[in-house]
Amino acid sequence: MPSFNNGAVEIAYLDEGEGEPIVLVHGFASTKNVNWVYPGWVSELKNNGRRVVALDNRGHGDSAKLTDPAQYSIPVMAGDVTALMDHLGIARADIMGYSLGGRIAAWLGLHEPQRLRKAILGGIGIGLIEGGGPGENVAEALEAPSLDDVTDPVGRTFRAFADQTRSDRRALAACLRGSRGLMSREEAARIAVPVLIAVGTKDEIAGSAPALGKIIPGAEVLDIPNRDHMRAVGDKVYKTGVLDFLSRRVA
Repeated sequence: MPSFNNGAVEIAYLDEGEGEPIVLVHGFASTKNVNWVYPGWVSELKNNGRRVVALDNRGHGDSAKLTDPAQYSIPVMAGDVTALMDHLGIARADIMGYSLGGRIAAWLGLHEPQRLRKAILGGIGIGLIEGGGPGENVAEALEAPSLDDVTDPVGRTFRAFADQTRSDRRALAACLRGSRGLMSREEAARIAVPVLIAVGTKDEIAGSAPALGKIIPGAEVLDIPNRDHMRAVGDKVYKTGVLDFLSRRVA
């Protein structure tokens, strides 16, 4: 598995296929494999003539595990994405993020628009601005001695998932606490790259996709029917909509 160092932080990644590059950024407590390889995204995009780059976010997968929440702010994590692009000699790419990855993609769309052709915000709607999703209850569940010590139902779900994937739970707790920064309505309204917002219609974590779509200029909204936050990732409607969005030319 290739990796590079962004400063002192080792970041693992994959780089497959040929053609126009797209960078994939996974969600909290996930990995590039869980989010993008296993659901078929990497093979689907390669089959459509794309060069596919995906990283394990810091604190996740095969990347460095840090326990200081300050090391997980959205700007810092977005810096890992642009540093990877620099490492691979990619000046400009499409980007697709899911959930936390969608927050990172939105930040890049606002602050580094020259690096992006198009941005796909998966699994994140108005929650980008209003918040929601896992909170301190989940961080505490990750730090508990065992699953038996966790009573909060959402905390138990994330703790069980972290145990199942053998994740570094202290690193995930630090990431959760450090990546809570929200985007203001005014900031979202300044995103000028073409944006597709894709959220499951039963997603209770992301917040409303149409509500965010009304704020980001020219944004398109893709409803993923009858899918919740976890099950939308590999959905055919999601893939078809993304491939259609990517296929349209942009200046």
